[in-house]
Amino acid sequence: MSLLLARLKEISMIKQELAERNWFPGTSGNLSIKITTNPTTFLVTASGKDKTKHTPDDFILVDEQGNPIEETDAKVSAETALHVEVYKRTSAGCCLHVHTVDNNIISELYGDQGQVVIRNQELIKAFGIWEQDAQIAVPIIENLADLNALADLFGNAIRPQIPGVLIRNHGITAWGKNGFEAKKHLEALEFLFSYEVKLQMIASSKIQYI
Repeated sequence: MSLLLARLKEISMIKQELAERNWFPGTSGNLSIKITTNPTTFLVTASGKDKTKHTPDDFILVDEQGNPIEETDAKVSAETALHVEVYKRTSAGCCLHVHTVDNNIISELYGDQGQVVIRNQELIKAFGIWEQDAQIAVPIIENLADLNALADLFGNAIRPQIPGVLIRNHGITAWGKNGFEAKKHLEALEFLFSYEVKLQMIASSKIQYI
């Protein structure tokens, strides 16, 4: 099996698994996986696709600027520029972007602070952080309508050792050295966001009844 077909199979399986979790509402979300380095090429989801379905043109091979390498009637995801920034600024081999209720709520709760800090949770170890009082600070950026400006803001928000950036009321983008690691990081972030949302809800209900 060629490298391209192997990577296509890998990212297609990730797409199927995330779709089964309902993490692609309304055709939202986008995924990519790197094929080559120097020059960078990667497969990225086509725009407007129902990601619960599988078709031959679900993914498009693009260059390091996010432009299709071969002629195609399909359009690359509108947010391909975010994936370009990840591959340009990190050693990632896979990048995943999803919209969920929890990651949108978290981004709104902590958006004014520019980050959400979560402490003393076991799943922080998923990011290679093993300290006794571990914490992770996930950056949050504003959701700009200008996609080029959004990509610049997103790229500048990327931090070493934090494989994810939240876009306010939009979604989380997470990455890793390969598909397995990117999915692990995404799953861990979503768990931490869900935990924090529920913790805030419990804290708020207690205050109301005091």
